[in-house]
Amino acid sequence: MSQRDSSRLDAIVAKAQREKAEREQGYRERALKMYPWVCGRCGREFTAANVRELTVHHRDHNHDNNPLDGSNWELLCVYCHDNEHQRYVDATPSSDKPSGKTATHNPFAGLADLLKRD
Repeated sequence: MSQRDSSRLDAIVAKAQREKAEREQGYRERALKMYPWVCGRCGREFTAANVRELTVHHRDHNHDNNPLDGSNWELLCVYCHDNEHQRYVDATPSSDKPSGKTATHNPFAGLADLLKRD
């Protein structure tokens, strides 16, 4: 990759990251104004001192789905938000998860015979 291509790619990535941050800031601010500062799962209450630990969760897991009425959002503390996303990952079929097939090869199949020889 040439220097020119590399800098162009860097510019595209930087722009995408800026736009994502702007989008997130917009819906986060709206959600914090719309809903009480309470985690929707554990019920933990937040104040201005710790509101940074309160996140906006997209119920349908689509971060681009931000209706003005907030119907796709819920406020979750960082711990419940992480747990929700892990549950979603665990429930979603993926190619990198074990398929549940059992092994057919037994590496110790002839071990008993080898030990009896001596």
